[in-house]
Amino acid sequence: MSTGDLVDGQINTLDGLSDILREINPPYGKYAVMGNHEFYAGVKISEDFTQKAGFIMLRQKAVTIKNMLNIVGVDDTGHWNRPGPITDEELLKKVPRNIFTVFLKHRPEVDAGLLGLFDLQLSGHTHGGQVYPFRYITQIPFPRVAGLYELDGDTVLYVSRGTGTWGPPVRVLAPPEITVFEIIRK
Repeated sequence: MSTGDLVDGQINTLDGLSDILREINPPYGKYAVMGNHEFYAGVKISEDFTQKAGFIMLRQKAVTIKNMLNIVGVDDTGHWNRPGPITDEELLKKVPRNIFTVFLKHRPEVDAGLLGLFDLQLSGHTHGGQVYPFRYITQIPFPRVAGLYELDGDTVLYVSRGTGTWGPPVRVLAPPEITVFEIIRK
């Protein structure tokens, strides 16, 4: 799953990367949402690249996989208009409640009114601060900058540092990561 920023404004450096990503074939598919960097690069270009890489775009959409997992995805909440008039709450309420629900949301912002409508929120956006000590600056607007956070009840948020960068292609004390979750039925 990609929580956004898979594509950046400098898309001309991505030749061949979609082919490499396409080789990753998880049994239940790959899903992605739009982050702010996809909007910087251009929606059409970003969608084309992401789909060519084999991801299914969840732009205010939800899927239920084999009656065992819901995946709900929304575009970045920045300065852009999301497609369609559906709210996050309406979208989350559409999926079956007795199934584990993963909420893909680019920014690590949690609406308290949505707690209980999903089990795991996967987010990115912060790049883990990317360069020390920027983590502390990043924590001002986004207190949950990287890692696992228990929310209310059995609901958790995971904020990934991601694999890429923004601005200079450098990371200092915020190493890139690919996170693997194993979801086990209780």
